[in-house]
Amino acid sequence: MLTNVDSAAFAVFLALFILVTGMGFVASRWRKPETLAHLDEWGLGGRKFGTWITWFLVGGDFYTAYTVIAVPALVYAVGAYGFFALPYTIIVYPFVFAVMPVLWKVAKERGYVTAGDVVRGAYGSRGLELAVAATGVLATMPYIALQLIGMEVAIKALGLTGEVPLVLAFLVLALYTYSSGLRAPALIAFVKDIMIYIVVIAAIAIVPSKLGGYGAIFTAADAAFAAKGSGGILLAPAQIVPYATLALGSALAAFMYPHTLTGIFASSGGNTIRKNAMLLPAYTLLLGLLALLGYMGHAAGLKLASNNDVVPELFKTLFPSWFAGFAFAAIAIGALVPAAVMSIGAANLFTRNFWKVWIDPKVTPAGEAKVAKITSMLVKVGALLAILLMPTQFALDLQLLGGLWILQTLPALVFGLYLNWFSSTALLAGWAVGLAGGSWLAWSDGLKPLHGIDFGAGKVAIYTGVLALALNIVVAVVVNLVLKGLPQARVSREAA
Repeated sequence: MLTNVDSAAFAVFLALFILVTGMGFVASRWRKPETLAHLDEWGLGGRKFGTWITWFLVGGDFYTAYTVIAVPALVYAVGAYGFFALPYTIIVYPFVFAVMPVLWKVAKERGYVTAGDVVRGAYGSRGLELAVAATGVLATMPYIALQLIGMEVAIKALGLTGEVPLVLAFLVLALYTYSSGLRAPALIAFVKDIMIYIVVIAAIAIVPSKLGGYGAIFTAADAAFAAKGSGGILLAPAQIVPYATLALGSALAAFMYPHTLTGIFASSGGNTIRKNAMLLPAYTLLLGLLALLGYMGHAAGLKLASNNDVVPELFKTLFPSWFAGFAFAAIAIGALVPAAVMSIGAANLFTRNFWKVWIDPKVTPAGEAKVAKITSMLVKVGALLAILLMPTQFALDLQLLGGLWILQTLPALVFGLYLNWFSSTALLAGWAVGLAGGSWLAWSDGLKPLHGIDFGAGKVAIYTGVLALALNIVVAVVVNLVLKGLPQARVSREAA
């Protein structure tokens, strides 16, 4: 397990990991909660997080460790197409500015903790509530697994082999999340994001000076793609539609996930969310700089076993050992924050919209908090087992489907904030057809994110999640029109 370990890098990594572990446990006393035996306190931090805490928390769980690994890896593999994450994170913030304060207000006034609570309150439908909650939990599981993949890449870059280091890191994460709830990732997010900013600023300042400047980097990347026969530093005409639909679909899905909604519900007010919608684009700048590391990998002449190794190998090759250890610690800690928030979001959904509804309707607030704590542990165990026992590609495929699935909850969650037109039956029908139809399309395409449609002048590739959402909305509209056209007595009888 300890063969070929760089001692300086490992020492820096271990020291920082111990620091954040201590912070995770101390967080239970941060901001003086009266009790953590209540879901509002354990799962939402008391709904008191101001602008800066929300900025670090939402940014921390939105820009994950896997983002740091996967975005440069995609740019390294395919070039400009990998930059679709940038417009996606630009589109999403106007959506957050306009929609999320409305959602927060409804949740605060009525004591809602999850998206399932909001849907039940809007439509009074247990079926639609369960559909939204189950989709949230299913979509989150592979997302947590991706964080563990990011952590695994950083640990292996240190020279540590075997699964024991990953299991130990998981145990640390599970224990302090159980103890401190949302306060733990909120506090650690400060350290995580400062470290990531230091790593990226160092990379964009130092790496070009060692590789002959940005001109040489772009030239080397262009030559590498030309030699490979695929990819490029500019988009090909055929890539424009898939690039745009991937960005749009990803933006609409981003704040439907339980972990991002948890960060929204935990904020102290609508103005806090609006300020964050204006400040969070700073992370988009960070993401763009991170993506450039993919081109730097080509300029550095790296020979990689996996595209995911491009960032770790870049730091191992061009930086002193101690700073490589700092960078690997930033990536690993960058996995802890989102993984903790994701498990809390999934646990809140299970507790509020399944346990309390179907198992124990009389559960006390303390009982809710206990169920959520245990569920958050089980969710992380499931994600860990997925990484240890199944091929990594399985988690990646499920994550693709997870994005498609969570997008199908948007009509039920968002339309009810502004319209009183849709019935729960119509939205449930749209959700079911969008979920099943989108999954079938993705499966028939070999679990690829794009589906080709022939408009008469050749096939155009479109993000499958957007196609499924369009189908979802069309079905919901048609079913609603049909139901409204039926005599009321017949509708009531069929509903009964």
